[in-house]
Amino acid sequence: MTPAVDAQRSVELVEHAPASSLVLPDAVGRALAASDIVDATPDPYTPGHWSLRAGSKVGAVSVTAPGGGEPVTVRITPKVPIVRLFFLLGYSLDPRRSWRDGEVEVAEHRDLLPALAHAVERQVDRALRQGLLQGYRATEESALVVRGRIREAEQIRRRFGAMLPIEVAYDEFTTDIAENRILRAAVERLLRLPGIPRDVRRRLLHQRARLADVTAIVRGQPIPDWRPTRLNSRYHQALRLSRVVLEGASAEHAPGDLRIDGFLFDMNKLFEDFVTTALRETFQDRSQGSGGHTARLQDSHHLDEAAAIRMKPDFVLYGPDGTPCAVADAKYKAERPGGYPDADLYQMLAYCTALDLREGHLVYAKGNAPHAAHQVRHAGIVIHQHALDLDQEPAGLLADIGSVAELLADTPRV
Repeated sequence: MTPAVDAQRSVELVEHAPASSLVLPDAVGRALAASDIVDATPDPYTPGHWSLRAGSKVGAVSVTAPGGGEPVTVRITPKVPIVRLFFLLGYSLDPRRSWRDGEVEVAEHRDLLPALAHAVERQVDRALRQGLLQGYRATEESALVVRGRIREAEQIRRRFGAMLPIEVAYDEFTTDIAENRILRAAVERLLRLPGIPRDVRRRLLHQRARLADVTAIVRGQPIPDWRPTRLNSRYHQALRLSRVVLEGASAEHAPGDLRIDGFLFDMNKLFEDFVTTALRETFQDRSQGSGGHTARLQDSHHLDEAAAIRMKPDFVLYGPDGTPCAVADAKYKAERPGGYPDADLYQMLAYCTALDLREGHLVYAKGNAPHAAHQVRHAGIVIHQHALDLDQEPAGLLADIGSVAELLADTPRV
């Protein structure tokens, strides 16, 4: 199967679909092979052809080979509909105000990157309709007049014996705060990516102009922290989406004359975040005011008595006495013809053994296999494999999570 390559050298792949063969410059093929973006291998029978297969990363990257040739854009489409992907994302970021109501619209866009850019621009526009948020920012500078407090130690170290300028520190009320800097960084990041539609790009440029007086975040600098408060509530959705853009599995590097620019979602992490967040929310709702179960995500445990072998299950449920009473792991991966990978069962068996549990739960994105339960010989341990259908309405998906939670709550101990 050889996909069509248009004049702009665009390759279209589908997540976990069979491999596609096409003509690529060797430098581009080698870059893709080393980048963990897709599985790329040279075709041993056809010189100049490369076999590309998408894994669990979705999005778009543009690869420019040395010599300034035409860039090759690789677009990877998720298996789940875009609107469903955004529900999973929204619920993971804010389960109490997830995007089931269409608050984050994706318009007519069917590809991930255009939909994400559209959603970010709409949220930034809503956040800025009342003007830029202002707040206090700690500032240290050299000044000719005293403002705030004098930094005496710095004054002596840098200007011993001099009267002016004076090293001062003060809190400045300004729009140049973390919230606005994050929005500007996300907008600029999107403007650098390939495949942004012209109308969305035009609106993003308008948002960047509104944020022109805000200090830009230089590549390599850490993203500033922000805390949700009543004062910045109108920014919350825009900030959460912006963090997705800035913290996503991005591909940006330039070894020599080779350049790769793009944005990728890791569906493994997105599915894991959704499942564990939904399970935690389910048990929090049931335990309010009752002092019941406590759920923890990525909690650290040890397999051996010497505490040398550490393990971190995705989800552990604790009883009122603080002892583990259930364990679950989320696995978004391609199913093999013979079922899900055996290594997952071995991993869950280790979790159950170390946590002293008789049952463990593996939660997959739905493939061909139904729910299965495996009784481990000579151990008295049962490992359940659940399959969630992501291509259904949010209410049905959350109901399925609730069914898994019921089984978790009934997990017996050894």
